[in-house]
Amino acid sequence: MDALEKLAHLADDSRFDLACACATGKDEHRKRRLDGSWLYPVTLAAGGTGVMMKTLLSNACSSDCRYCPLRHDGNARRCTLLPDEIAKLFMEQMSRRRLFGLFLSSGIIGTADRTMERLTAAAEILRRKYRYRGYIHLKIIPGASEAAVTRALELASAVSLNIETPGERYFRQLSRYKNFENDIVRVLRYLSEQTQKDGPHARVKCTTQFIVGAADESDREIVRYTGAIYRRLNFNRVYFSAFQPGRDIPLAPRPETLKLVLSNHERLTREHRLYQVDFLLRKYRFEPEEITFGPDGNLDLECDPKRRWAELHPEFFPVKINRADREALLRIPGIGPVYADRIIAERRKLKLSNLLRIGLIGKPARCAMEYIDFC
Repeated sequence: MDALEKLAHLADDSRFDLACACATGKDEHRKRRLDGSWLYPVTLAAGGTGVMMKTLLSNACSSDCRYCPLRHDGNARRCTLLPDEIAKLFMEQMSRRRLFGLFLSSGIIGTADRTMERLTAAAEILRRKYRYRGYIHLKIIPGASEAAVTRALELASAVSLNIETPGERYFRQLSRYKNFENDIVRVLRYLSEQTQKDGPHARVKCTTQFIVGAADESDREIVRYTGAIYRRLNFNRVYFSAFQPGRDIPLAPRPETLKLVLSNHERLTREHRLYQVDFLLRKYRFEPEEITFGPDGNLDLECDPKRRWAELHPEFFPVKINRADREALLRIPGIGPVYADRIIAERRKLKLSNLLRIGLIGKPARCAMEYIDFC
């Protein structure tokens, strides 16, 4: 394969990271170019969206992750791009279409630090040779040394390392090659230290991701870990990727270890519910202890978690919409941060008597009306 064919192949293999699987708007889904590469939507701080090129540097991998078809004994057609090839191809893509940036990951090529050396080499070529000052997201390889991580932080705009599971017991179900405490927890803690507000790399954004359903973890455990990642590590975001077994991916965990084997739709709904909880934790000031779970420790697939909280706390309602503070307004089903701010702004001008004045209509408005009082 020539470099462009490799890019198409490696960009396609990056699809196994399913972070865009449950997008709700047409502009939020990834798009595939004619050359086979994937462009991912990115929400910009100034508003609107941009697109980001996402690819692997290599799909060769020494690891044995049960959920991944690129594991060492998988049937993937292997190929690797050189750091200067990645940099050149990205700049060529930039010349054809304005891209927001590059998301660069890789299988583990031999060792973590050997792989990190290639990833950071590609970033350095972009920064030094091409004078590229835009967005670069580098995936941190599990088990990377502090020196390798530091070099990535010097070159990247954002970095990420997948935590994968909420704890060592579940991690052991997925991999014997990697060690949860040394390869994941140690590196996450170092990333946190380096990117704190007073840290040497405070400008760099840090994220992590759970692989949901590849082990027999519960949603309660994922949410507990998610809360700790925000409170203790101060990471910017936690993502969730629903495990989706396919022809080249063994069903993990084994069916006999599960009380219920979810359908593909249910797996994606579970992912969506976790994103809703994540939003409650980050934007609505909910605590992990306030989230409601079923007897099996999982979220209700039929009801969003905020509505479920409201149903179980009738003493909190109705909320007096013309007097309540922002935090109370955010507890109302159907009301998010944007509409809470509109309510506060509009009631300063004139007492609110309906939701149409703030532009809230349809199902969200009908939902909110059950929990508010205009007195």
